[in-house]
Amino acid sequence: MSKIAFIFPGQGSQYPGMGKELAENFKIARETFAEADDALDFRISRICFEGPEEELKLTFNTQPAILTVSIAALRVLCSETQLCAEFLAGHSLGEYSALVASGAMTFADAVRIVRARGTFMQEAVPVGVGTMAAIIGVEPEILAEICREAAQGEVVAPANYNSPGQIVIAGHTAAVGRVIEIAKSRGFRKAMLLPVSAPFHCSMMAPAGERLAQTLSGVSFSQMAIPVVTNVEAHPNQDESRVPELLVRQVSAPVLWEASVIRMVDMGVERFVEIGPGKVLSGLVKRITKNADVCNIEDLGTLKAV
Repeated sequence: MSKIAFIFPGQGSQYPGMGKELAENFKIARETFAEADDALDFRISRICFEGPEEELKLTFNTQPAILTVSIAALRVLCSETQLCAEFLAGHSLGEYSALVASGAMTFADAVRIVRARGTFMQEAVPVGVGTMAAIIGVEPEILAEICREAAQGEVVAPANYNSPGQIVIAGHTAAVGRVIEIAKSRGFRKAMLLPVSAPFHCSMMAPAGERLAQTLSGVSFSQMAIPVVTNVEAHPNQDESRVPELLVRQVSAPVLWEASVIRMVDMGVERFVEIGPGKVLSGLVKRITKNADVCNIEDLGTLKAV
């Protein structure tokens, strides 16, 4: 029997107006946004529904905003359909949505944690010192070699293994620039800087991981009803005692998204349901596995299409 995985988006999927239609049409979605507002003691719902985009793009706003929209959509999906998942996964920030869905942590705790996580990640590296870039069409081994050549005493390394031929690198701004130059000189024309404010998922984020560990030490984790395929191991975890360690490692380790999807397919997943804003993960899954049934739950229209 084919299995279903719920997958949750990370930073970059946000847009002003996200979640507004769900909140207008479903009481459980309105309650989810109210719960987030109460947990944070300010109206993250307003930033989701109205923006402005500049405010929504701030990392410490983006992370709780995407999490809230994702959980609102999940709760509507569960209240309106009989759809259930055998596995959960999320891209970077999205792993927190997956953990809420698994029962490992409460939604209120998750919202507060990712607000702090966003602050820690932003403050770990001064603006302009680090950046990220997407390198298209380069094999992982070749890109790793280019990164070693371009480092010159600085940090630059693969940060997201997203899909075949799409890898994101992170590190010092100058070193990332050198990777782009070398890649283009070797015939890899699609190499571009990303509009991000920090070099996520590389060793420069270690200070953020240390601060996150302190925050997580005060959080209670509960038994997980559904396994979460983690970013750092691309392997299902259902041991709540391992969650803090995995989340701390995730901050400075590369996101193994392609391997995570392949792992779920190997375990019998044939249907991937992306829950939250945007369709980034749906696109990645289609590039990773051609035969998968992929859909997105974001608003009223997509909910009716399930």
